[in-house]
Amino acid sequence: MVSNLLILHEAPALGLQLVIDGLLIGAVFALAAYGMALVWGVANIINVAQGEFVMLGGLVAVYAAEQGAPVLLAVPLAALCLYVLGWILYYTIIVHLVGRDMFNSVLATFGIAIVLQQLMAHVFGSADRIAASGLGSWFLFDGLVAIDKTKVLVFAACIVLGVTLSVFLLRSRQGQAIRAVAQKPEAASVLGIDTKRVYGLTYAVNAAICGAAGALAATAYTIHPYGGLSYTIRSFMIVVVAGLGNLGGVIWAALSLGVAESFAGFIFGAQYQIAFVFTLLVAVLVFRNWRLKRQRRYLA
Repeated sequence: MVSNLLILHEAPALGLQLVIDGLLIGAVFALAAYGMALVWGVANIINVAQGEFVMLGGLVAVYAAEQGAPVLLAVPLAALCLYVLGWILYYTIIVHLVGRDMFNSVLATFGIAIVLQQLMAHVFGSADRIAASGLGSWFLFDGLVAIDKTKVLVFAACIVLGVTLSVFLLRSRQGQAIRAVAQKPEAASVLGIDTKRVYGLTYAVNAAICGAAGALAATAYTIHPYGGLSYTIRSFMIVVVAGLGNLGGVIWAALSLGVAESFAGFIFGAQYQIAFVFTLLVAVLVFRNWRLKRQRRYLA
């Protein structure tokens, strides 16, 4: 660890490389986290299967690319498949969790995650997969810093999708219905909004977002059926830090996490990178709990 810190001190360009890599992967984290925040804020459901949705979207995109489909087509195809899956899961499982204790949603979606893991491993295999685009890289500072063109495109696409989702929630009638149900479901129901359908739409849109995020990630990063948990943990931590309904906070927290994780992977070693994420989650939860207790004492 000390030797790696010395390398960073002696080679500032390497630090810049880590920052760039962290920011680029952080956009994928932001997209998945925004979907979790949406479901959590509207239906009060913590979707533990969030990461599995991302992995499934990526595997669908990889399979489509292997069958000859262009990458630009594979991304909306993955989003569509996950959108349909989201509706199916809602009407079979999630609809029974709305309005119940949040712990029930954690257990039920954890079961969904396990089933999806096994199905993905059975259908697609357990090996790492990637739909490499082969676009090459840009090199800066005499080749000391490399910027993968595909990762830049993934970053831009994630930002565009996030903005598009925000516009959908603000401008469209369905988006306005989602926001109304999130604020006051009883009042929305009195006004004639079908709250059950809105909950289902929210869950399906979240699944589609994850599918698109996974498809984009699969063009630049390796994925496998058992990689979903790390994305779920990241999404949960980002939402806890940023708060519900805060798109700017989600983006900031996701990009910060990407950079922190990039540095941690270099300093501690790639084998400890996920352990760093789990440790950071525990630290965030402990801090939030301490802060809430302090606020209660202040109000008392």
